[in-house]
Amino acid sequence: MNPDFLVIGAGVAGLRAAIELAQTGAVLVVAKHSLRESSSEYAQGGIAVALNDDDEVRLHEEDTLYAGDGLCNGAAVRALVEEGPAAIQELIEWGAEFDRQDGTLAFTREAAHSRNRILHARGDSTGSEIARTLHRKAASFPNISFRSYAATTDLLAGSAGGAVCGAALYDASTGQTVHVPARAVLLATGGLGRVFLNTTNPDVATGDGVAMAWRAGAQISDIEFVQFHPTALYVEGAPRFLLSEALRGEGGLLRNRAGERFMERYHSMAEMAPRDVVARAIVTEMARTASSHVLLDLTPLGEDFLHSRFPRIFQTCLEYGVNIARQPVPVRPAAHYAMGGVRTDLNGRTSVERLFAAGEVACTGVHGANRLASNSLLEGVVFGARAGRAMRRWMAAPVPEYAHTGEPPEAFHTPAGSVHEFRELAWTHCGIVRCGEGLSHAVSVLEALEKDSTGGSELTPERSEARNVHQVALLIARCALAREESRGAHFRTDFPAKRPEFQKHSVISRHSEIQYLPEEMLLAGAIE
Repeated sequence: MNPDFLVIGAGVAGLRAAIELAQTGAVLVVAKHSLRESSSEYAQGGIAVALNDDDEVRLHEEDTLYAGDGLCNGAAVRALVEEGPAAIQELIEWGAEFDRQDGTLAFTREAAHSRNRILHARGDSTGSEIARTLHRKAASFPNISFRSYAATTDLLAGSAGGAVCGAALYDASTGQTVHVPARAVLLATGGLGRVFLNTTNPDVATGDGVAMAWRAGAQISDIEFVQFHPTALYVEGAPRFLLSEALRGEGGLLRNRAGERFMERYHSMAEMAPRDVVARAIVTEMARTASSHVLLDLTPLGEDFLHSRFPRIFQTCLEYGVNIARQPVPVRPAAHYAMGGVRTDLNGRTSVERLFAAGEVACTGVHGANRLASNSLLEGVVFGARAGRAMRRWMAAPVPEYAHTGEPPEAFHTPAGSVHEFRELAWTHCGIVRCGEGLSHAVSVLEALEKDSTGGSELTPERSEARNVHQVALLIARCALAREESRGAHFRTDFPAKRPEFQKHSVISRHSEIQYLPEEMLLAGAIE
């Protein structure tokens, strides 16, 4: 528990960074649950990369920019698509087994892609295969250690410029909080879907990294942009299980309760339109037909194909009484992915010294206002490696003396109210369709609950998660209220059009109000 580098999160981004860091010093990778419980593990559809014969890096870049609706950081997009092919080849060399057809890599297509460029593994278990590969590679380094069931409750920082010097971990095996000093810390904590009542994310995705970074004084960017996946299983008693976009890529059709296809009325690309368009179209169609869901019709694809191409989805739906080969699947949107997060440059550096972030918790601007399907796993691999390489420079610097006695940045307080209340507020007022009145209500309620917080409570992972969910919900509500336009995944009924003055990235911190910065302020090296 005395590493050179601390990596918080054991998904794709964290593991890839740890592999880079192991070339320099001792690395500790911590997870608040098991090492395999992460959003990476549940990523079904695949990983996007320009490796197919008829594809080009330029086309992958263009598709990413189009999906991002005018808000992508161009330098981040270029880094992603240009470094992607080599990153995939590296994974294959390390043992990743992507699906093949006649001995060559098999590519499929998802929404808003102009080419078949989605690699997949075991049909619909791509994230699991990549995480397995990276974990095995990381475990081969004797100077990488792993600690599961160690929830990070706060970052440790000293008074000397606020540099992060470690983290406070709650060790479930002892029930004690321990302070782990480190030369540099990487946040790779994944997403924030559990801030919303309905989500495809695992239970661990409670926005911990964003909340901890916020409390440590780091800048948060574009947090109002939350992607809602159009097709989550909607069956009473079942979780909002993700039904991959690849299902539509292979020919699945969306129908309303009357059995009619409807997507052609909303976008020329129909079922293959960008995710934000499809999600809003489904919500509109549900309202028009007074229905709680729509239907994803996969029956024309055939049982043999569905069982072999999507074994995990096929079996899970069957467990909840739906045979996807014989009946349309009831679906509706659910919170899925955060485009915004802890603001970083292209090397994972945040605005706080010695603190880095990579993967979904970070915001390089690569996804703009709406992430292109299957770019998330590639982001974790590419920017996880970049962050790991950048962190190595801190090996030459000593661990600050205050690291061993450092305290969390503030006393532990639990906001009034319940996690369910926070999640319901976020879902109702910060969801797929927003308006100023609802957002203002969410802000006022969440601020009131914050004022009624209680101190001195026993620190547990559950209380820590409640504090984090509350904080992230409030950040989303505040930034969504301030952005008076509709763009990508952010749609407001009172401001339904894009506005040029908002073609900028929102940036907020504990020490400053919301600012809007143009792309050139987010380029590599801009954060010091």
